[in-house]
Amino acid sequence: MAHSYLKASDLPQALPVFPLDGALLLPRGQLPLNIFEPRYLNMIDDAMAGDRLIGMIQTTGGPRERPALAPIGCAGRITHFAETSDGRYLITLTGVARFRVTTELQAATPYRQVRAEFGAFEADLSPAVEPVAFDRPAFFDALRLYLERRGLDVDWETAESAPPEALINSLAMALPFEAAEKQALLEASDLEDRAGALTALMRIDAAEPGDGEPRLQ
Repeated sequence: MAHSYLKASDLPQALPVFPLDGALLLPRGQLPLNIFEPRYLNMIDDAMAGDRLIGMIQTTGGPRERPALAPIGCAGRITHFAETSDGRYLITLTGVARFRVTTELQAATPYRQVRAEFGAFEADLSPAVEPVAFDRPAFFDALRLYLERRGLDVDWETAESAPPEALINSLAMALPFEAAEKQALLEASDLEDRAGALTALMRIDAAEPGDGEPRLQ
């Protein structure tokens, strides 16, 4: 059953997290995941028995078994769940709101949990307004150059008719940017800033070697 969160206080403070570098979830975006590690199968079981919320988050280095967590992630609700014959879970997360990690909890669970602060991102709970400075022609020019350089393609008819939020966020989530670039897209203050950052990243990537600015580190 769908669930609507109206304000930051509707969301839980304790949140299980799935650290996965290069995976980006944004509010109202959909992220399919193939879950097979026992600790994360356990996490999904617990989430399905509760509010179905987990936090997607990237890491910032440190020990392989327990790397440091990025300061900001995005909570998603499990909106599709299926179990395979070999015990894997195929789920879809629908983005709810970004959160800031205030501390990591000392949890007895095999998966990690954090205390999440949603207040700064309460606007994520409302549909984004169309970005004032969104230049569609310039955006699509940058996208074409990026895709040509990468040897990729998109459904142009769908892309050109998509609302700005769906277009910007789906491409930010799907295109193969580096982890630091994905994090920058996540942390963009609003849709207009994310559109600008995404356009810049596509132009940098499409530039000839030596012609573009350095990639984010």
